[in-house]
Amino acid sequence: MLSASSFASSTSETPRPPKKQTATSVAAKSMVQHIVLFKFKPEATPEKVAEIVAAFEALPSKIKEIKGFQWGTNNSPEKLDKGLTHAFILTFDNEKDRDTYLPHPAHKAFGGIVGPWLADVTVVDFTNKGK
Repeated sequence: MLSASSFASSTSETPRPPKKQTATSVAAKSMVQHIVLFKFKPEATPEKVAEIVAAFEALPSKIKEIKGFQWGTNNSPEKLDKGLTHAFILTFDNEKDRDTYLPHPAHKAFGGIVGPWLADVTVVDFTNKGK
């Protein structure tokens, strides 16, 4: 004879409602990713590049709107980098915070440090639309 608990476990599960978006997942979706790619001039020594990277890494401690900072050097085997060697991703809660960062004195000062050493720079921003 089946008990109520054995009957419940023998039947298929009731479909669960779709997963609700939490405030965190909604916030993560609306965050702005600011991607910066550098190609250094040939005369930029490894020591100079390290100094520039350290100056960039210091920006989150000077600009409260920066919510995340990541960086690394290109290691793609595809050879589509066009000489860009360093990638940086800054995360902002929204476009307003990104727009506050751009003219910030600390960001402008960093531009003065890195500018003379750059052969090329690419910047792409996007609002995360992923799941």
